[in-house]
Amino acid sequence: PVAQPSTSPSAPPTSAPPTSAPPTSAPPSATPSDTPEPSSSSAAPLDHSEFGDWNFSLKGEKYAARKVGGWTYDSCDPVDAEGVMADNHCESAVQLAYSAYGGNLKAVQIILAFPSSSDARNAAKRLKNTADKNVAWRRSSAHRSYSYGKIYTGAYVKHLIITIVTANSSAKPKAEKFHTALQTDRGVYFFMGRQSERPVTS
Repeated sequence: PVAQPSTSPSAPPTSAPPTSAPPTSAPPSATPSDTPEPSSSSAAPLDHSEFGDWNFSLKGEKYAARKVGGWTYDSCDPVDAEGVMADNHCESAVQLAYSAYGGNLKAVQIILAFPSSSDARNAAKRLKNTADKNVAWRRSSAHRSYSYGKIYTGAYVKHLIITIVTANSSAKPKAEKFHTALQTDRGVYFFMGRQSERPVTS
């Protein structure tokens, strides 16, 4: 079982910062979750094509998001705004963009690979409450203004997952559960050794 990320109760600002990186101010806010990890993980390099549209169904909860962008990086430099990833020996990264509920909810997900689970955990600890400043994520793939805006981070085996979700007022009631499901399901994927056949997703 994967621990669900927790979030801070602070209200998001009315507009997101400019799309340039590194970011200079914080829109979404979050508290990372530390999760115990199994000892093994697939060593295949990350590639954004590994992740397609997201469809999640578990115990009556169903969520779906269309993948609208994907980027594969040979190093972590493009997403490492302040050197936190480099300090923890980050090896490679992908960035994914999703759209749901007719574009009323947008998600950006960054997945980073580390040589060891302790490196991933240490990076997650360093990002606690600072992910928006320390990660150069694609703000152009999020809403400029939103009713819901938060960042979840978590270490899963040798990977660090950062999920940013913004939603307008019509999608706000669904946003937090959607956000938790997307973050947790992606973590389960790495816990399961990156197996493509998973009962909860397609």
